[in-house]
Amino acid sequence: MQIDLISSKKNLFKNLSKAIDSKSVIEAMESVPREMFLPPDSRHMAYLDIALGIGEGQTVSQPYIVALMTKALGLKGTERVLEVGTGSGYQAAVLSVLTGRGQTPQGKVITVELIPSLARRAGALLAKLGYANVEVREAGPTLGCPSLGPFDAIIVAAAAPRLPESLIGQLAVGGRLVAPVGTKESQELIQALRTGEGISIQALGPCRFVPLIGEEAFPKD
Repeated sequence: MQIDLISSKKNLFKNLSKAIDSKSVIEAMESVPREMFLPPDSRHMAYLDIALGIGEGQTVSQPYIVALMTKALGLKGTERVLEVGTGSGYQAAVLSVLTGRGQTPQGKVITVELIPSLARRAGALLAKLGYANVEVREAGPTLGCPSLGPFDAIIVAAAAPRLPESLIGQLAVGGRLVAPVGTKESQELIQALRTGEGISIQALGPCRFVPLIGEEAFPKD
């Protein structure tokens, strides 16, 4: 099936702008060429509002979910952001734009990926496309990247059975964490705000993500 990328992109962001009340998030996503983060045989579907496979059993998230999660981070432009689950690098590119890509001062995006081939591919593509304030790292034994914390915002692109305590510990006071929480089959998108008194939780709606693997997550099959 032949799909016109230009009209498909226009329709997608017209619909997203009605569903997501954040001009900055919509504009950031519009500026990122989603098709470049997809395998060649599925690039024609880049601007359909669906998740798409990227190999290694992983996906690039549905644009609506990317917009919803990104908005929930409440980014202003100079934050240090941690992404758990780099995947294709698409979400990191959106975060790069929102944290002042090419501006001074600018924020920083640290993104970690468990699958080495995906980490290498995403790192090379993000560098090629000029998202210079993104650093891609292979995930270590500890969830997240505690050596570079605390972070002003943390986004988790894989489902956990509960909010990981280690990631809460890497969140700065006043920072937000957004993650899918639930079973392998279905989850709720959760926003956690760290205050001086503790953690405030808000549910954002149902979602479906690949499982997070490792400590505080699901065992590897």
